[in-house]
Amino acid sequence: MVDNRIDLAVVGRRVLTARGFEPAAVLISDGQIADVVKPADVPSGCAVEKADDDIVVMPGIIDTHVHVNEPGRTEWEGFETATKAAAAGGVTAIVDMPLNCIPVTTTLEALRTKLDAIRGLLRVDCGFWGGVVPGNADSLQEMVEAGVLGFKCFLIHSGIDDFPNVQERDLRIAMPILAKLGVPLLVHAELDCGASACASEETLSKAPRSYRAYLDSRPRRWENDAVKLMCRLQEEFKGRVHIVHLSSSDAVPFIRENKAKGMSLTAETCPHYLTFAAEQIPDGDTRYKCAPPIREGANADRLWSALQDGTIDFIVSDHSPCTPELK
Repeated sequence: MVDNRIDLAVVGRRVLTARGFEPAAVLISDGQIADVVKPADVPSGCAVEKADDDIVVMPGIIDTHVHVNEPGRTEWEGFETATKAAAAGGVTAIVDMPLNCIPVTTTLEALRTKLDAIRGLLRVDCGFWGGVVPGNADSLQEMVEAGVLGFKCFLIHSGIDDFPNVQERDLRIAMPILAKLGVPLLVHAELDCGASACASEETLSKAPRSYRAYLDSRPRRWENDAVKLMCRLQEEFKGRVHIVHLSSSDAVPFIRENKAKGMSLTAETCPHYLTFAAEQIPDGDTRYKCAPPIREGANADRLWSALQDGTIDFIVSDHSPCTPELK
């Protein structure tokens, strides 16, 4: 029987379904998935595209945390190469962070500059985060009206001087505005509370290539205290708060408790925090250097548990390229 509603059937031997990988057909109607059926149940008369046997057919990945760096730092990466690479890896939508580009996306004018620079370059769907920095509260509403999905802030130095971190007084200005607008505040949750005792300035200066020294210089307490601060402010101002790239499993109970109170708090983590372990990172291998840092294997196990029970909501890449010399 001909089903005129189905425009296309994508058939493959390795289709990812709720049951795992299996032979199946993805039925598409008017650009949307209508059903997933057995290959024998493809309606007659519709177009069929067969995937090679070694190809995985799966939902497109949405990566909500990437740094593409255009305009301004395209020697690090630009939207053309970033979106081509995303498409090649099965990522069909990305959301770009507001820093590392020049100008940083903290005003409507800067957003328009970015959109003008990337016109015609995108190979996947793309959304944009704005930034909350000291003094830009008046720009937040007009950026939302222009299409920004939410706003990122840092509680610690961001790594670039043109995107300064906020203090609690800045958050008290911005959070009521964002709550009224109904958009999330994304938080790089580290508060500089001082390094641990074993990571004194003397220790770091004597062992600048030591991964252990670097790890100790950004202890879990920095993340834990930052998450507690955001939980407290969210209870006061409500609105939506999202903790980006959670590394410390010690902060999980604060997130779980906040969610139990009915607060709209979400959290993400990254593959590197789930996959690598500090004990296995060799000294001097800067490929593993990130902030917050990759912690111990036992910490990764607890992050997996928090992901499985829903306390951590999803995984993002935090894709943030730069030149090899800078790394």
